[in-house]
Amino acid sequence: MRALAAAAAATATATAAAAAPSPARFPLRLVATPRASLGHCRASSSSRSPRRACYATTMGDETSTSVATQSQEPAAVGAGSVKQQLSKLVTASLRTTVPEVEVEPMVEVCTAKFGDYQCNNAMGLWSRIKGSGTSFKNPNAIGQAIAKNLPPSDIIESTSVAGPGFVNIVLSNSWVAKRIQDMLVNGIKTWAPILPVKRAVLDFSSPNIAKEMHVGHLRSTIIGDTLARMFEFSNVEVLRRNHVGDWGTQFGMLIQYLFEKFPNWEEIGSQAIGDLQTFYKESKHRFDGDPEFKDRAQQAVVRLQGGEERYRAAWNKICEISRNEFDMVYKLLNVKLEEKGESFYNPFIPQVLEELNNKGLIKESEGAKVIFIEGHQIPLIVVKRDGGFNYASTDLAALWYRLNVEKAEWIIYVTDVGQQQHFDMFFNAARMAGWLPDPKEKKFPKTNHVGFGLVLGSDGKRFRTRSTEVVRLIELLDEAKSRSKSELLQRLTENGKIVDWTEEELEKTSEAVGYGAVKYADLKNNRLTNYTFSFEQMLSDKGNTAVYLQYAHARICSIIRKSNKDVEELKMSGSISLDHPDERVLGLYLIRFAEVVEEACTNLLPNVLCEYLYNLSEMFTKFYTNCQVVGSPEETSRLLLCQATAVVMRQCFELLGITPVYKL
Repeated sequence: MRALAAAAAATATATAAAAAPSPARFPLRLVATPRASLGHCRASSSSRSPRRACYATTMGDETSTSVATQSQEPAAVGAGSVKQQLSKLVTASLRTTVPEVEVEPMVEVCTAKFGDYQCNNAMGLWSRIKGSGTSFKNPNAIGQAIAKNLPPSDIIESTSVAGPGFVNIVLSNSWVAKRIQDMLVNGIKTWAPILPVKRAVLDFSSPNIAKEMHVGHLRSTIIGDTLARMFEFSNVEVLRRNHVGDWGTQFGMLIQYLFEKFPNWEEIGSQAIGDLQTFYKESKHRFDGDPEFKDRAQQAVVRLQGGEERYRAAWNKICEISRNEFDMVYKLLNVKLEEKGESFYNPFIPQVLEELNNKGLIKESEGAKVIFIEGHQIPLIVVKRDGGFNYASTDLAALWYRLNVEKAEWIIYVTDVGQQQHFDMFFNAARMAGWLPDPKEKKFPKTNHVGFGLVLGSDGKRFRTRSTEVVRLIELLDEAKSRSKSELLQRLTENGKIVDWTEEELEKTSEAVGYGAVKYADLKNNRLTNYTFSFEQMLSDKGNTAVYLQYAHARICSIIRKSNKDVEELKMSGSISLDHPDERVLGLYLIRFAEVVEEACTNLLPNVLCEYLYNLSEMFTKFYTNCQVVGSPEETSRLLLCQATAVVMRQCFELLGITPVYKL
């Protein structure tokens, strides 16, 4: 691994001078909600930003405008989200309305009956231009002008201006229907939002070598995986990085213990170590209680870092055993990661610290080398008193590599909120070095710490076993599958449908429902909050649970099957109409999928997607209750709406890392 890192270091050194990123080279095109920077086993609470209120009044100054349908260019049906497409139209109008003012379009979903979306620019513009000789008399007049200057588009059916210039926008039913049908024909990928970056690094999971993955790693792994999936769906190249703790003083302890307990360890291989968790505890007990062993272990670290073959071989064996155990968990969770652990970045540390020192950032303090960060009482230690490196030095080297070699525009770290201060200081040090722009400039490259709260037990304390041990993740997942299978068998036996299921179907469905329940129970919460782990709640088929949503999806699939119609043929020959109010509500919510993914990516909040998925299932239930599907005159259109709902639900499941089931 050191040889690989050294080769990479040579490449990075050669290219760094020519390829170092300029802080201002990536202009931000999305107006993101500002977030405070939050600061190794890496993995071991603010609310979602409220939507802008949609104001609509009848104070005597509201006017309605029908948008002309003649001589207009057809809207590109896959060019970003609906909100992004409307923002383009509003931008064009703003340039005509107030050409002397540079302003970002403010377009939000409107929840009142006066429109589907709303432009809220007028009041802000009025505060900027009043008293400057403008011809506008008040905000409402600006709103009227914005509505009038909207370019002709088949997206918009009508507009109205309310109160102090709020422009309410009603979408065209025919355009909404066409957008849904085009998605069915061309695929859900045509609804991918447009994000302002092309390449991102997601640093998540990151367990420590020689320690088993436990429930504390669950949140980082599944939150990081969901963020990666959403970015990938949005056509961003995602470098999924597993920054494992595979370097440091603990390896001297482990290797020395291995050598002394099993002098012939190379002959018996993995059997010498056996259960890695037990092996770690035994070596730690010896390290803490035997000063002479501790001295030998510290010498073993020196020999390992010096590259002695025997020590490197033992280190590789310990890492290999750990990776095999990690991979079992990742396989069950269907999570893909590329390992680039602490050891990979170790060769880069000296040159990175030299650069920081040359810039005058590193100072001597009480025998250590540190960077003083404004606003923090303690400095960021980058070299310890004994001359050793630490998390900060490794993280700085990793960030340098990700910016200069991997050319990442957005680097995202998914760890618990307890590391907020570390990341805040580390990011500030990078800005002081000129690697990152000031966050107020809203430019790329940028970094974010995605913090998350604790997993609690029913007693309100950190989730542990009865023997106070942390819960092993592999055992937790096995339990979820077992409980899921037991409940499925009971249900199928009671309703007499057990004969229709093969053993393979039972096994796969139990896995999909059980693992999906664990993931969704975590992801549906705002990640910054703690949540209580409860198999009973997460495996319930009522309320906002993955099991309920799986049943909702399976129900839609059953409706389509019972129609005996070929949906693939219908979507090519049939058409969608949205004449019934509940058809329109469902159609509008379906086409908002892209902007929900955009919001979840921009604010790094997977729970936004969970909320959408649950609301979509509720809206479908209302539609199905009030609109007969099979056997109705509108059967073709409504079957296509059923299919569109199923497709969007499946994509939500995919982004959340949940395998959908088609019958339950």
